[in-house]
Amino acid sequence: MKPRRIQPAVYELDRADGVASEAAVLVGVFLPDRRTEEPPLAELEGLATTAGVRVVGRLTQQRERPTAATYLGRGKVEELARVVDAAGADVVIFDNDLSPGQVRNLERATNVKVLDRTELILDIFASRAQTKQARLAVELAQHEYAMPRLKRMWTHLSRQKKGVGLRGPGEKQLEEDRRLVERRIRDLKRELAGIERRKEREVAARADLMTVSLVGYTNAGKSTLMNALTDAGVFTQDALFATLDTRTRRWQLPGWGPVLLSDTVGFIRDLPHHLIESFKATLEEARQANLLLHVADASSTAVYDQIAAAYRVLDEIGIRQKDTILVLNKIDVLPDRVRLEGLLHHYAHAVPVSARTGAGLSRLAAAVSEALSRSFLDLDVEMGVENGRLLAYLAAHGEVLSKRYLDSRVVVHCRIARRHLGEIEGDGVDVQPHRRRDVAAFEDVA
Repeated sequence: MKPRRIQPAVYELDRADGVASEAAVLVGVFLPDRRTEEPPLAELEGLATTAGVRVVGRLTQQRERPTAATYLGRGKVEELARVVDAAGADVVIFDNDLSPGQVRNLERATNVKVLDRTELILDIFASRAQTKQARLAVELAQHEYAMPRLKRMWTHLSRQKKGVGLRGPGEKQLEEDRRLVERRIRDLKRELAGIERRKEREVAARADLMTVSLVGYTNAGKSTLMNALTDAGVFTQDALFATLDTRTRRWQLPGWGPVLLSDTVGFIRDLPHHLIESFKATLEEARQANLLLHVADASSTAVYDQIAAAYRVLDEIGIRQKDTILVLNKIDVLPDRVRLEGLLHHYAHAVPVSARTGAGLSRLAAAVSEALSRSFLDLDVEMGVENGRLLAYLAAHGEVLSKRYLDSRVVVHCRIARRHLGEIEGDGVDVQPHRRRDVAAFEDVA
């Protein structure tokens, strides 16, 4: 292969933060288990754009298995070098996870920086983290990603500063750096564990109110839906990972009363495991929620893949079995009714909505009310009027709908969660389904 012509990098000022925008060539290697309906590299381009990178070239290859040395085949590596050269690119971004050795070999072949999918996502998270908790979680994920790549980082340094006395920093410095990173990882894990325990206490303290959590693929419109339901005024943007920090707002649910609605970080295909582990505290709202609203972008050509990817993440964080309503958002931008009918045929119990126009929101509220009611009982609790402890318990943990006084007795009509039933039964207390409406449910509990 002829020597690559070195030319000055072409930069463009990114107006959002005043940082020079790099030009990138996107690369995707599609293995037999990576077949999607989405156009090739569409999601990677969205990630790159979110990171402030200008896409100047693309390269794809289908393989049965990746090449050990460079992931791409040898001929494709040579083609990649030519594409980088012709486009004047500053960076190559892979839609795959690469080993440190593969990155090193690809950088030698192309003479530019090479990033893999995980490193790009970590960079986006680092630029968007706002709270201390999110920043610590991102830093932990970055350090855990960097640990096996420390040697490669020293290779960058020795390439840039060649000369006598600078022919490699040596193992002593490498080991010192490794110990520093390991110590920082331990400190971050300890600090995040404290935040996680505090978060668990905060969530548990709100147990008197029912909680609903928005989950789903990134850029599915979760924050827009939250604004539409609660007038929360949270930040929204047509970009991947616009939300990294959990936000909780009160939602006055028609026919039910107040519930707490939480917005969470969006999921993505092949979400780096480091990030899932690091963001456990952020996802605590979803783990403790009484109900999940799984929001999907109905207008996306890859909506089926995105729904499946979100369910895989829910599996990873251990909440796949939680009661969930699938919400098909953005129906206002669907090209035709056929697409929506196909989705509803596949997901018969999904609720189609448009958070932007408000279409379907009343139907969604009714579905949420019905789902939450499944965990509640409508009861008549009869007790002595002197039983102030039980009267206070019903008021604190349930919804008291009415009271009827009969001499020295009082009958309280209330709606209360099933889990509290054991606390209200006892001597001198008669508990019955109200007007026989919940007989089956009550007998099931009893």
